[in-house]
Amino acid sequence: MTLEHVLAFNAVLIVSILSPGAAFLMAVRSSISNGRRAGVATGLGLGVMASLWTLAALLGMDAIFALFPWAFATLKLGGAVYLIYLAIKTWRSAATPLGSAPKAQGRAFIDGFLVNMGNPKSVLFAAAVLVVIFPPDLTAAQVAFVTLNHLILEILFYSACAVILTAPAARARFLRAKPLIDRTAAILLGGLGLKLLLQR
Repeated sequence: MTLEHVLAFNAVLIVSILSPGAAFLMAVRSSISNGRRAGVATGLGLGVMASLWTLAALLGMDAIFALFPWAFATLKLGGAVYLIYLAIKTWRSAATPLGSAPKAQGRAFIDGFLVNMGNPKSVLFAAAVLVVIFPPDLTAAQVAFVTLNHLILEILFYSACAVILTAPAARARFLRAKPLIDRTAAILLGGLGLKLLLQR
């Protein structure tokens, strides 16, 4: 593994994180609705699961899915059901004012973790992109380095989002638009879930 491999991985990872998807929506909504700590905790959950997908891909997860297609189908079904559940929950709470008690950090972490567990973008990134970028003969130390590198980039990105979105002026603007934001998020999350269910 060379520095060029790591730089290529980081470039692709940053583009992937920045592209709108279930993970980004979850992080934004958590930060706006539940505060900075919940936003950071959600990002930590997203990052931990995403880096675990990276670890699994580097250890040969794609070969396991090729041998046992039902494993990927089961994962995809579970992810689709969870995304649809989140979409319904988000839609129903769109018009509800925020409560005074923020979401517990543990619950926010679990929400982020579960979203990326079934997030097709996260799975496909790990299964397809990584095996193209890195050589197949990585040492255990190199695998650990790439996994930790992924985790750190995810945490930095989502923590920065939480800090920016919870600044008083930004949060006030977002809260005024909460019904629209929540309903848009619900439609996108539900759409991703349905796409997963209908995809072959």
